Amino acid sequence: MKRIYLSVIVMFMAMTAVVAQKKREFRGAWIQCVNGQFQGMSKDVMQKTLSYQLDELQKDGANAIIFQVRPECDALYASSYEPWSRFLTGVQGRAPQPYWDPLQWMVDQCHRRGMELHAWINPYRAKTKGTTGLAVSHVAIKHPERVFGYDGQYIMNPALDENREYICRVVADIVRRYDVDGLHMDDYFYPYPVAGEIIPDEKQFRSNSNGISNIGDWRRYNVNMFVKQLHDTITAIKPWVKFGVSPFGIYRNKVNDPNGSDTRGLQNYDDLYADVLLWVNNGWIDYCVPQIYWQIGHPTADYKTLIEWWNRYASARPLYIGEDVERTVKYTDLQRPASHQMPAKMALHAKSSNVDGMVLWYAKAAVDNIGNYGTMLRNTYWRYPALQPLMPFIDHKAPKKVRKLKPVWTEDGYLLFWTAPKGRGWQNEARQYVVYRFASDEKVNTNDASKIVTITSDTFLKLPYNNGRTPYTYVVTALDRIHNESKAVKKKLKL
Repeated sequence: MKRIYLSVIVMFMAMTAVVAQKKREFRGAWIQCVNGQFQGMSKDVMQKTLSYQLDELQKDGANAIIFQVRPECDALYASSYEPWSRFLTGVQGRAPQPYWDPLQWMVDQCHRRGMELHAWINPYRAKTKGTTGLAVSHVAIKHPERVFGYDGQYIMNPALDENREYICRVVADIVRRYDVDGLHMDDYFYPYPVAGEIIPDEKQFRSNSNGISNIGDWRRYNVNMFVKQLHDTITAIKPWVKFGVSPFGIYRNKVNDPNGSDTRGLQNYDDLYADVLLWVNNGWIDYCVPQIYWQIGHPTADYKTLIEWWNRYASARPLYIGEDVERTVKYTDLQRPASHQMPAKMALHAKSSNVDGMVLWYAKAAVDNIGNYGTMLRNTYWRYPALQPLMPFIDHKAPKKVRKLKPVWTEDGYLLFWTAPKGRGWQNEARQYVVYRFASDEKVNTNDASKIVTITSDTFLKLPYNNGRTPYTYVVTALDRIHNESKAVKKKLKL
């Protein structure tokens, strides 16, 4: 009983501790379909399930959702290129009845809540192990010569130009037709190695190696070509759509590279043929989310070692950390055995100057509040709203400031109104607004995240009027698509 009581006290202290929050931070969560959680759900049940998850994540402080829309060359959206996913309707190629478009619905729902929506695709995987039937319109049926089998899966051959072109056309279609904020890929490039399985591309390498003598270098070249081409495809259509990749948590082990991490696990570079640092340093991706799913103290892939490594080597683009919620709360803090590892991991985030946020694996685990993870987010770590990290390589110019800021009494109460600033084009138009509030004895400081009341797409805010005797200063700024922030406009009033 004494141990349980101590555990409760430690958890309470962690939840109520004063934690300095960054004003800009990517706070994402992955919502996956490939686990079958939506398969065969009716439209109403799936929408109700997703609405609940989004509402809870919004309360937790999340500002971005990464939603899986293409798990195996299929679609959770209306595609003219690929069949409807069995992970939605139960049968690949069968449209949802009654008809609806989950991606469009999610874009609308996320934007309504002030969240970004990043469409998540698996680029090369054409069939998962559990899929037993493919639609006649599926690329592996129409072009079997463009895929190879591996460990019960079908993989689109990364060496083929036509596959790169095909995936880029699919992504271009998504980017053109949907108001997504980002396009996201996870860690599936060449397949994860399985004992006894050989990637069947030796003959192709010998006949068309592009002058590369090593098959590993050749495979990396193939993936590099694709990543750059996809980045250029997205940028040419909508430059503001962010292209992000979530690689496996280890780039290289020190035993294979002096600059590698002091780990002994599977490697992006050597085993998946994904040269992630090249993409980061060449600006071919806009953000990177290494999946550091292990615990602090893991014998071969220690979390502390890895977050410090990524913080040091991957700072050329915004860096977010992929967090495993279940594993974080499963393992105890090495220094405080009465607590799980969330406070210790968050402390490492705070120390890492190049870490600009995190993405939760997976959304439902946080929503279910395993180990009080969601409660700790909303009460402590994500207590106040956060703007998105800056991306000056996409756009660095802020919009003009808001106009005509004034409080008005209406039949709905006391409202603060403002008018959008003038501006044309995606680089200059205001998309959202930040509202700050300061007490009469506080200096106006818009760098203080605790003073943010809301980030909203509305041009008004209902004020918490009491007796009209307490003075406050309200400040409103404008944000463009990349969250560049305008100069502040102030208004003193009494509530």
